Amino acid sequence: MKIDIQDHMLVPTHEIMTEDEIADEFSDVEYDFKNLPKIRSNDPVVKAIDAKPGDILRITRESQTAGVFVTYRIVED
Repeated sequence: MKIDIQDHMLVPTHEIMTEDEIADEFSDVEYDFKNLPKIRSNDPVVKAIDAKPGDILRITRESQTAGVFVTYRIVED
């Protein structure tokens, strides 16, 4: 039996961003994506969504105090 880690209530939503989404999201600033926080390619969620090194992930967390909190990470080896 295999369990989908993304279904666990403590795991925030991870999405691979498209080139268009990246352009829209970061269009207001000049941003060096090497400075994004890193997430390892062997992370269980990264494997589950089939993300590859260089992909940028949008991670959406729900919080009782902050409402919805969005952060970004870049996948690295």
